[in-house]
Amino acid sequence: MKTKLFFYILALAAIMAACSGPKGVVAIEPNDEAVTEEDSIKHELIVLDPGFESWYLLHGTPAKYRSQSYYEGWNHQYVSAWNYNATTSGRRSFFQPIHGYQRGVDYGFELNHKLFYYFQYVERVLKIPIMEHGPATF
Repeated sequence: MKTKLFFYILALAAIMAACSGPKGVVAIEPNDEAVTEEDSIKHELIVLDPGFESWYLLHGTPAKYRSQSYYEGWNHQYVSAWNYNATTSGRRSFFQPIHGYQRGVDYGFELNHKLFYYFQYVERVLKIPIMEHGPATF
């Protein structure tokens, strides 16, 4: 019960922050409602950008799928670059630190795929560079 209350407070705070201006807010949260028989934790990617979901539906098609390890490798690089940008003066206006994405944790194919495409959305649609020498194509 306390976890859900904390999640709702966190979501409300994130929505209020999103209303103050365009910021890249991404959160990776454990989803307590989806616990499998093996008692593993399922994670959820929360993106507070209204344009991303429709863009993702058009571009994140199965025909373009790569392996989970491909997405994990790029996501670790992007999260590091994103968090660096969040601490660099002059770039903090858009970037907020991403918490929750750690090496060695299996977030599953779907979350890694969607997170990778969020980084592509920021770089290609919003035209905000995150890191140099990203993937040539997606």
